[in-house]
Amino acid sequence: MSRVIGIDLGTTNSCVAVVDGGKPVVIPNTGGYKTSPSMFAISQDGKRLVGHLAKRQAITNARHTVHASKRLIGRRFDSPELQKATELFPYEIVEGQSGESRILLADKAFSCSEISGIILREMKRVAEEYLGEPVSEAVVTVPAYFNDTQRQCTKDAGKIAGLEVLRIINEPTAAALAYGVGSKVEEKIAVYDLGGGTFDISILELADGVVEVLATAGNTFLGGEDFDRRIVEHVLEIFHKQEGIDLRDDLMALQRLKDAAEKAKCDLSSMETAEINLPFIANDANGARHLNLELTRETLDDLVGDIVNTTMKSVAQCVEDAGLTPADISQVVLVGGQTRTQLVQKAVTDFFGKPPNRGVNPDEVVAIGAAVQGSLLVSEDKDLLLLDVTPLSLGIATFDGAFAPLIDRNTTVPVRKSHVFTTTRDDQNAVKIRVLQGESERADENHLLGEFVLADIPPAPAGEPEIEVSFDIDANGIVNVSARDVATGGEQSIAVNTTGTLSDEEIDQIIAENEDVELPGA
Repeated sequence: MSRVIGIDLGTTNSCVAVVDGGKPVVIPNTGGYKTSPSMFAISQDGKRLVGHLAKRQAITNARHTVHASKRLIGRRFDSPELQKATELFPYEIVEGQSGESRILLADKAFSCSEISGIILREMKRVAEEYLGEPVSEAVVTVPAYFNDTQRQCTKDAGKIAGLEVLRIINEPTAAALAYGVGSKVEEKIAVYDLGGGTFDISILELADGVVEVLATAGNTFLGGEDFDRRIVEHVLEIFHKQEGIDLRDDLMALQRLKDAAEKAKCDLSSMETAEINLPFIANDANGARHLNLELTRETLDDLVGDIVNTTMKSVAQCVEDAGLTPADISQVVLVGGQTRTQLVQKAVTDFFGKPPNRGVNPDEVVAIGAAVQGSLLVSEDKDLLLLDVTPLSLGIATFDGAFAPLIDRNTTVPVRKSHVFTTTRDDQNAVKIRVLQGESERADENHLLGEFVLADIPPAPAGEPEIEVSFDIDANGIVNVSARDVATGGEQSIAVNTTGTLSDEEIDQIIAENEDVELPGA
């Protein structure tokens, strides 16, 4: 039996781990790095590049280099988050046939599942090179606040990569698994996960070999990319005032500035000041212009303070949903590279009244937890039990436009709940059911998972037929719906067709097209 790998499919970087000799090990890539950039590009000579090779040519080929595609996966092209953030991406985003967002590179519209699949396939290759054997099964992590569409698209990405995804596991839960392996202490922990593109907070209880998620909250469009953007905007304004030149339309200059902003941000995690020095950033009639300025940690805190405050509102909500107070939390675990920011650490320390646990590597802990979960799924060892929750309420739209939740957020999964529907007109032979996920009381403000019509209802007066519709959320957080006519006992399974997911034929075609992807070197 081949071993199951654990993959942290990150917004900025991805990481792969495996349980080897009874211990989880983070696997280095060809160049010896334990993380690989979650980037894909089509070079100027038409080659497909992934990982470090894609990142190295991003400055000169920004229009055809994809970064942070995880922020787009499973999102409709017309979603408010996407429309507000199109300036974040130098590449062109277009609308797919089903209304989903796709990325246009060299006259081809790539689905976000395809790009994620290319990155997952590179993680698969890294693992196979290390293990010296084929790998076909994986546990892949997603942000806890991912909805059903985003989870389905991630499973599609796994198929494209040639992997059977045994389990989709939430990133904070994976971190808690890695933290709790071998621990005999009963405690409640908070996992604060701030990565490149997403934020999650989960409250978990560890006791007697059981890891139970009590509550989770977050934001799937908030992360380190937003920190970088604030720095970039700040520097653009200063340069414009000093030199009278607006760099916003210069893609190469913007990419250079974004890279410099990210480096300065990282430097300010350990230093009080950082320098952004970009010679020959622009030219005009007066010759070459150079950008050189000093960024202080105080300035960075001012630029991103509201973002950090937004995460702390989710933290407060999550603790309340768990029925706890900050004082009840034994340990705080930080996950994601952005948690190295001093302001983030201070905000978390002030809220919980204790410093975060520093015994885990925020870049590697999620992949380690995924590998642990993968090992548990195929081993005889059942000493550790994982109980996760659904992050969002699931329900249906009522005839008056309201949202009727049937499964509340933070319900332990897997779970199955049923609701009896009826007709509103005499002799009505069909009922339309709209399946939604979200927290708004209004149906149109929640995420539409899909809709279907239950037909062939026997003629009867309004209100008399009883149609029992059952909603299932499996251990991956993925939704399934079935319907049963109570009177006749006839049962029918309904496939909720999620926007943005790919058919088997599309997946097979994508796999064939990506056979020649060039792999990164050192």
